[in-house]
Amino acid sequence: MELDDLPLAEFAFPGPLRDKLVAAILSGAKTSTTGLLIGYECANEPLPEVGQLSAVVDSAGRRVAVIELTEVRVIRLADVDLEHALAEGEGDESVAQWRAGHETFWHSAEVRAELSDPGFTVNDDTLVVTERFRLVHAV
Repeated sequence: MELDDLPLAEFAFPGPLRDKLVAAILSGAKTSTTGLLIGYECANEPLPEVGQLSAVVDSAGRRVAVIELTEVRVIRLADVDLEHALAEGEGDESVAQWRAGHETFWHSAEVRAELSDPGFTVNDDTLVVTERFRLVHAV
């Protein structure tokens, strides 16, 4: 399959955070990610599947890498473990630190607008989609 034919893997929103995450993927430091289940539901998108290949895009919309999903789980936010948090490659040293950063992102105006819910907040029972992936190819 050609790089241009692959579905896009967009991490965060274009800007400094996406640039940081893409750099972590390209360096091999980032091998997992977490999204909100409600985000898939609001966008009417199917959940990702193990074996799926995706093209990682940078803030400029360029396809810079191919990743393959190796694990997909739907779990409660409270059940995210340290192994997953560390594999996100964002420098967090504890689940609490990881969660604080993710809550800041998920409570942002951009995410709330995407969900069409200006008061959206997460709690222990919020369902999240955790994904593990491997870097297949960097452009």
